[in-house]
Amino acid sequence: MVPPDTDAGSPGGALSASGAVDTPDEPAEAAAQPLFSDLGLSEPIQRAIDEAGYIHPTPIQAQAIPYVLMGRDVLGVAQTGTGKTAGFTLPMLEILSGSRARARMPRSLILEPTRELALQVAENFVKYGKYLKLNHALLIGGESMAEQKDVLNRGVDVLIATPGRLIDLFERGGLLLTQTRLLVIDEADRMLDMGFIPDIEKIVGMLSPLRQTLFFSATMAPEIRRLADMFLQNPKEITVSRPSSVATTIEAGLVVVDEDDKRRVLRQMLRDDAVQNAIIFCNRKRDVDVLCKSLVKHGFSAGALHGDLPQSVRFSTLERFKAGDLKFLVCSDVAARGIDIGGLSHVFNFDLPFHAEDYVHRIGRTGRAGRTGHAYSLASPHDRGLAEAIEKLIGHPIPRLAVEGVTQLDWSEEARPRGGKGRGRGREKDDRRGPKPARPAAAPAAPAEASPAPETAAAPPPARKPAPPRHHRERELDDTTVQANGNPVTGFGTEVPAFMLLPRRQFTITPSADDESTHTADEPA
Repeated sequence: MVPPDTDAGSPGGALSASGAVDTPDEPAEAAAQPLFSDLGLSEPIQRAIDEAGYIHPTPIQAQAIPYVLMGRDVLGVAQTGTGKTAGFTLPMLEILSGSRARARMPRSLILEPTRELALQVAENFVKYGKYLKLNHALLIGGESMAEQKDVLNRGVDVLIATPGRLIDLFERGGLLLTQTRLLVIDEADRMLDMGFIPDIEKIVGMLSPLRQTLFFSATMAPEIRRLADMFLQNPKEITVSRPSSVATTIEAGLVVVDEDDKRRVLRQMLRDDAVQNAIIFCNRKRDVDVLCKSLVKHGFSAGALHGDLPQSVRFSTLERFKAGDLKFLVCSDVAARGIDIGGLSHVFNFDLPFHAEDYVHRIGRTGRAGRTGHAYSLASPHDRGLAEAIEKLIGHPIPRLAVEGVTQLDWSEEARPRGGKGRGRGREKDDRRGPKPARPAAAPAAPAEASPAPETAAAPPPARKPAPPRHHRERELDDTTVQANGNPVTGFGTEVPAFMLLPRRQFTITPSADDESTHTADEPA
């Protein structure tokens, strides 16, 4: 992980999801903030927090931790980067420190939509639980299931899992959830977007109803509200900020250029000395690969991250970016939330997101914990609808960004054709086939030649002979079964195998001594 830029032990440091420290500008504001020592955490956990240099909890932490310690269900709505991971990790450690786990029966379960988020939560448990005799297990795809089963057989206090792998192991009989008393559903809106809700409902059905449930989401759409009502009992609702809000520490900008010029303009922006490191978002996985290869070809230190890459490659790329070995990370929305990257200076949207909420999630990677961040977006003239949806959500227009040597374009009145990105896919046929519109003008005799066309088009297709009733077909087959003397056989055409034309013959079975009857049978040819 990249160490925080701010002194970890400075007064007023606040814990965030990125591990960053927020130093308020005014001493009076720092004095008004609560302290971690006031939240009722035990000495081993408080010692780990102190060693990490954190003094003041973030708003979501200050509000959620006391209610989790009381055993209440919690419904937390907080935008990315507010520190909600520690908001449930710290009280869970406190609750679990009183007893031990049993084999194959995890005491608590945390569900995450992606493997990267699961790994981040595991890092939090290691960081804050180092003075506690608690263990955890990761149940994620891309890892050996045999090793994961071995860990579970020894007993775990905290099971951090993605829904698919958890159900897979449960159905193989390698996991029991009857003793799980604490459930955390993190990034619920992302679970909804990724289609995991049926899996979540199935997993919740495996648990005891006598459990405590913590439900966190970056947005509160009607579907999320329905899920919360289904899973939670008398929850404490905590809303830190509007899900559509953008941190005031983020400087946003928009550049509208032709689709074919976006790569060139992006390269020019990346060469700015102020860009220390950056995440670059694309809407499609294939565009992530194409853009990353283009940047590497032009001498940029870049890596790609999306869901189709092997887990080992994704993990290695992310670690290299955190360590500073890679300057630019080109990714899809798999990394839009929760990825723990401290000190990120810039976020670039190579494509405007299809969903306006994803804009907030993407740019939330920068400008965390009081630092100044920069979020710049590239758009083509056909992206007007996407830009207006984003501006409506955040409540203000995205200012145009002046880039040296780049002439910005105006919005087009026409929306982008469905299914395309402006690079040839989804365009109208006339755009792809330029010579085609000139054909009618070049042919004076077109009316004469075109006259037969209506007749051909109007000619009805030949009527199909209706099939005879089923009993008629069966009778015809009976009448034309294999016959002798060269008679035709239905179903074989004119080329009938010779053996099929042999006459049927009868044979007599010689009766035994105790059977006077004679049996006659037909022997098929």
